[in-house]
Amino acid sequence: MNKYSTQQLTPSLGAEIKGIDLSNDLSNEQLNQIYDDLIKYNVIFFRNQKISPEKHIEIAKSLGTIEDPHPIYPHVEGFPEIVKLENNKDNPPDTDEWHTDLTFKNDPPFATVLCSKVIPPVGGDTLWSSLSKIYDALPDEMKKNLETLRAIHDMGSFRNNYMQEDDIESANKLNKGFEEFGNAVHPVVKIHPVSKKKFLYINPSFTSQIVGMTTTDSNNLLSYLFNFMNKPEFQIRFQWTPDTLVIWDNRCTMHYAIGDYMPHQRIMNRITVLSDKRA
Repeated sequence: MNKYSTQQLTPSLGAEIKGIDLSNDLSNEQLNQIYDDLIKYNVIFFRNQKISPEKHIEIAKSLGTIEDPHPIYPHVEGFPEIVKLENNKDNPPDTDEWHTDLTFKNDPPFATVLCSKVIPPVGGDTLWSSLSKIYDALPDEMKKNLETLRAIHDMGSFRNNYMQEDDIESANKLNKGFEEFGNAVHPVVKIHPVSKKKFLYINPSFTSQIVGMTTTDSNNLLSYLFNFMNKPEFQIRFQWTPDTLVIWDNRCTMHYAIGDYMPHQRIMNRITVLSDKRA
């Protein structure tokens, strides 16, 4: 096995890690190196990793507390901690837009550990974007203003899951959905707890309103920022291969899983890490 090495993939974020077999028992030194590279590059990629579900869980737990079994999504048989994301023509993806996971919660998760199992012959790439690089590129006067603002986050496009007909029943289901998902208010600019870098903490999927602004003014500001955030120089686009493990820092990135591979199948095994035990 070659020596552990990193290959940076873009100037903004992303690195491929080579020279490590994640199916082996990993030393504390190796786990700390993986963590350090996650903080440095925001998203890290390990190709050709045939890991067991037990090893998948072990790697995730080395980062922090993992999420309890998901109440809705199916899981890997015998391993309720691992969500099985299986999409095809009969079950198309419902998150194919830019988002940071679960920002409608008061304490969104730290990281995701995703392992590819079945990859379509073409399509199905995932993009990530660096929220700190986006913040850095904003005009200085705008940074000062944004640092004083807070934003409301809600369930966004998930509301479509509750709207079947234009009737009272659907409205009641939608209200129940808002109760289940909840809402959260976050600063528009946050500081990373480890790197101490500032980053822009909004996303098109779940950020709905700037606190204290009229809806029109809020929409105008968010529209400008979302367009600014969509520049390719802040992004990386990753083409999956089977048995690739990816870890990303959900605190300071957005991602977009492209749903362009129908009618083919795509299966991913996902563990969500709630807290960063090193922070």
